[in-house]
Parts: sequence; C-alpha cells; structure tokens
Amino acid sequence: MPAIAEPYRIKMVEPITMTTREQREAAIRAAGYNTFLLRSDDVYIDLLTDSGTSAMSDRQWSAMMMGDEAYAGARSFDHLVESVRENYGFPLVCPTHQGRGAEHLISKILITPGQHVPGNMYFTTTRVHQELAGGTFHDVIIDEAHDPSSRHPFKGNVDLDKFQALIDEVGADQIAYINVAVTVNMAGGQPVSMANIRAVREICDRYGIILWSDATRLAENAWFIQEREDGYAGRPVAEIVREMLSHFDGITMSGKKDCLVNIGGFLAMRDEAILTKARELVVVYEGMPTYGGLAGRDLDAMAVGLREALDDDYLTHRIGQVRYLGERLQAAGVPIVEPIGGHAVFIDAAAFLDHLSQDELPAQTLAAEIFLDSGVRSMERGIVSAGRDADGNNRHPKLELVRLTIPRRVYTNSHMDVVADSVIRVFQRRREIQGLTFVYESPTLRFFTSRFEPLVAEAALEEGRPEPALAGA
Repeated sequence: MPAIAEPYRIKMVEPITMTTREQREAAIRAAGYNTFLLRSDDVYIDLLTDSGTSAMSDRQWSAMMMGDEAYAGARSFDHLVESVRENYGFPLVCPTHQGRGAEHLISKILITPGQHVPGNMYFTTTRVHQELAGGTFHDVIIDEAHDPSSRHPFKGNVDLDKFQALIDEVGADQIAYINVAVTVNMAGGQPVSMANIRAVREICDRYGIILWSDATRLAENAWFIQEREDGYAGRPVAEIVREMLSHFDGITMSGKKDCLVNIGGFLAMRDEAILTKARELVVVYEGMPTYGGLAGRDLDAMAVGLREALDDDYLTHRIGQVRYLGERLQAAGVPIVEPIGGHAVFIDAAAFLDHLSQDELPAQTLAAEIFLDSGVRSMERGIVSAGRDADGNNRHPKLELVRLTIPRRVYTNSHMDVVADSVIRVFQRRREIQGLTFVYESPTLRFFTSRFEPLVAEAALEEGRPEPALAGA
C-alpha cells in the first residue's frame, strides 16, 4: 500500500521535550501510577485520548474570530444548527458543554427509574448517567466484540437475538431506549454495519422503542462501512453518514472527537417533545438552550469542524495513521485488538502481561510502564474502568486493554514510530513487570482519579525489606 501523506500543511507548531527516566519515575510516582493524573508537561507524546485534543484548521480558527457571544439568540447557534441539519439530517439541536452533558440530559429525559437500557457494550460515562437516572444497562453486543483476536469486520454490531430476548424478558414498555454507539470505543473502536443498524431500527419500530446513538465517532464508522460493507465502496463518507443517521431518533455527540474541537457537544433529535425537555434541563445544568455552556466561538468552530471531519481524504489519512501504528506492533508480536479500530490501537494487556491476574490490574500497570519507558501517555480500559457493580464487587470485563489514542491532525508517523518502539521494548521485558494495587479508589468513574502503588512495594513493606523504586524496576 503506498504511503498516505497528511492531507494538510502545518502552519503552527508546539514544542515538546523528551524527559529523562528519572524525571518520569518521579512523575508517575507522584501521579499514583495513574496516567490521568500526570501533568501534561511531563508527557512527551500524549495518547491518553482523542477527546478535545485535535488540531483545528485555519477555517475553524477564522470562524472563532466571528463568534457571536450574545447570551441569547446568538447567530453562532444558528450556524451549528444549520451544519447539523445539512450534514447529519437532524432538525433539532441542543448544545451542551461536551458529550457528557448530553448523556446526562438524555438519561434524565428518557429513563424512568426501574427501566432498562440495552446497548452495544458499555461506555463509562454513559452507563453512569443511565444508572444515576435509575436505569439498568444491558450489553447486547455480538460475542465477537469481547474477543480481541476475532477479525469480524463489524464487531460493534448489536446481537439481535440478545436484544429480542431482553424485550421478551422485561417488556418493550420497560426499555427506555436502545443506545447504539458508532463506533464502539470499549471494544477497540469497532464499527457497526449499516445492515445491523437497519435491523435494529426494524425491531424498534415493531415495539415502539426509541433508537438513540452515541455518535461520537460517526465519521470513522461511516468510513469502515465504505471500506467493508457491500454496496458502499466509492460512496462519499458524508453520504453514508446521512444514511446511517437517518435510522436514529437522535444522537448524543461529543464534539471533541468527530467535530474536531477542544470543547463542546450537543443533542440532536427529531422529536419536539424531547427538545422541549432538553431545553428545560439545559438551563439548569449547562446554560441557555442556544449556547449550552459554550462560547459562541466554540459553536462556530464545531459547525465548521463537523463538516471537515466528513472529508474522505482526511479520514483515509486519520485511520491510516492508526493502522500504521497497529501494524508495527503486530509485526513485533505485540497482542492488540483486531481488526485495528478507527481512533486508537488497543493493546491486549491480559495477553501482554499474561503472568498477572486481572485483579493485579495489568492494563493499569502496562500504561504506567509505557510512560516510564518513553514518556508516552496512554489509558487503561479494563477492570479499573469497569468499576464495581451494585453489590460493590469489581466487574471483570473480558477485555483488559491499554488504549493508544491518536489525536486528530496532531502527530506524524515519526511520532508513531517512537510509540511503537517504546511498546516493543516494554514487551521484550514484560516478564519483569509486576502489578499494581489501589491505595485510593474513587467511588464513581474511578479510573479518572484513583491512585495505585506497585504490588512489589506492598510485599516488600510487609516483609520489612526496602521498597523498590518502581513496578518494573
């Protein structure tokens, strides 16, 4: 396959500096071995998330200069509504400060306590908002999604039999809505096929169930449909997005991903009654219905960015860069989730550190070790992210992953080579690495703020021996 060059020119740069091993040891220890708690100045290449970390275009910056900062009725809101209508096909929009705000609002609007919310694998903040609203989440994704080695082309698909079984068990009137993520983050950035979306729509129509979408990475999902699904080769991504979203009643959107902005999100829908409730709640939690906690310049940047994110050349390079990193790791024998997803390479930490049990937190451990090796920051997506169930017991997800998340339009493939070399070095000495244990556990969304210490340190203290400096030392 020929090399794919960046479909843009670079007009501005931000210097980054490689730190020493000693500096990184001090930094990760101060952060409690939690990469979320590292200072960005201590990070060399930041692959923690693709949320709000994109580089904006000259057109977005120009739009920001024209932002209307009126408290109510700003034209910047009109620009966002026009862009959503044109590109996504939804006539009604309620902005929020980010996707999490949209999740909060729709959960409060659609869920009656005691109801059930099926979805194609959980996402951390989505499930928390559903549970806080009194709902119970049910995973109805296909089984292949839980197998990192499966090469199913659409591992994000809803298992229609699981969905039907839940309807039969609890009754359609007890299902608040079904939430279909495109793509599925926790499964490794895996897409949902158009055929599956249509099939879910048919079931929803049969039973009168609302079909909602976490559409945060919808452009990447559409690109995979173009690549893998019969009948879509050669069709523009923008056209596929319109068809894909035509099947949904509404979406929650984190603009910080496929709208290419640093802050922002929205609800988009077709039902005036849902919009009315959203506007009633947004003034309590976010801001006026025409700005939702954002500045006018943020709305304008998002209006431009969501158009740019549907460009075929941009997406081919963006997903190609993720594949470049993934294929380098595969060639070295590093176990990763297959097929390689759209926004990140997910390392199979359970296979990488197969001498550690899941309760020894292999993904959290591996993320810390990669940072120690090179200053590359990544994220745990395993037992720590899964949290505890209603009885206080650790959930044990089948996937124990480290996510190397590629910001959009930020890094070059030379940076990806640095990342790959670091992961491969850690892989070569993986048998030396010991696990971690909690020293502070946040009661909600614990992966953000919990702190850890090396198990070898804990054992050494119990035996009265000097504490080793690091988990992998």
